[in-house]
Amino acid sequence: MTEKRSRRRGKGSLQSYQTKAGVRWRFQIWVPVDHEKPELGDKKHSRAGFMTSNDADDAMQDALKKRRAQEAFHKSVPTVSEYATQWLESLRLEASTVDSYRRLIRNHIAPYFETLPIDKLTPTRIARHYRDLEKHGRKDARGLGQGLSANTVNKVHIALGALLEAALDDGLISSNPAKKKRTVNAPTGRDIRAAKPDIQTWTAAQLHAFLRWDRDVHEDELFTLWRVIAFTGLRRSEALALRWEDVHQKTAKLSLRRAVNIADRQHTKKTKTGSARSLELDAETLQALKSLKALRGSISLDLARPEAYIFAGLDGGLRNPDKVSKRWGTLMKYATGAIPGLPRITLKELRHTHATVLLELGEHPKIVQERLGHSTIATTMNIYSHVTPTMQRSAIDRLAKHVDG
Repeated sequence: MTEKRSRRRGKGSLQSYQTKAGVRWRFQIWVPVDHEKPELGDKKHSRAGFMTSNDADDAMQDALKKRRAQEAFHKSVPTVSEYATQWLESLRLEASTVDSYRRLIRNHIAPYFETLPIDKLTPTRIARHYRDLEKHGRKDARGLGQGLSANTVNKVHIALGALLEAALDDGLISSNPAKKKRTVNAPTGRDIRAAKPDIQTWTAAQLHAFLRWDRDVHEDELFTLWRVIAFTGLRRSEALALRWEDVHQKTAKLSLRRAVNIADRQHTKKTKTGSARSLELDAETLQALKSLKALRGSISLDLARPEAYIFAGLDGGLRNPDKVSKRWGTLMKYATGAIPGLPRITLKELRHTHATVLLELGEHPKIVQERLGHSTIATTMNIYSHVTPTMQRSAIDRLAKHVDG
């Protein structure tokens, strides 16, 4: 058998050889034994049986592309579930974000792809999985077997897409199947907004009635917390992380710098947008904070020090946000029974009430965006689109009064 070689330095080699059926071609390149452990060196990788040198060269170029992408040759490809575990361990994101990804993968991705190699996951398979989740994807005891919301399926899509993007970078797949939009057909922002239940909020009169009842009749120790949220629009985790040094009595302002870390409730983190913001306070809210500080100082001076958390427990530690929400839920049972016509709302909807009342009063949406800490004004207007008709009515009435006198 005779053999001819065509070598290209650093790019592998092509070789012809004689068989009974005629001349055939092979290629040969060197690849890492383990791309994650370069100290193990390289090994030879070759394929033979090509009819022409061009065929062999095309195959070699594909192999070189895989080598550049650090694909593991002659190594079993991990399953989606196996790779997801490795991926989660590699993330360097906010703890709450990693925790969210972990829950989504544990509940809605890993159990369904335990044996499927990641390079065998197709857009059609992903689309079918999303449709299954929409029909019966819930894992919680209360809604077991019911369908997931469009919002949750979208979050699953984001997590799976990020996971597959990492697999693409690692050379395990040649393209990201989650990005094939026409086939995958994941829920869109429009789908999420259409499926969302209407926001329930209080009117200004209802908010006033609740706060007076909560303070004077119910004598709630957390009255000041509810008032601060209602008059600032703070998120639950932001309000619970406030310190006395953040309240400026002379300028009537509140500095927001941090939030409770939901993934590690004993510590704080940056706000959701990562930036601090300053909020104007009304006189009554300032007085409520001043009275609370005096009360807590009478219990222990440590509870009134500048670095102390305003709404901490008696031990000075951060309150658990979930327990505070449960406390609010119990409070609503008493309040709706005591105040005629008062709708039951969630603690998050108390924040929504702040924004809704401001918009209905004609306040500029940019001001509302800044108070709520939304990254863009579009976010604010998408959430509070239910206020738009009221804003239009108010605007046209003001226009008519201005023009017609």
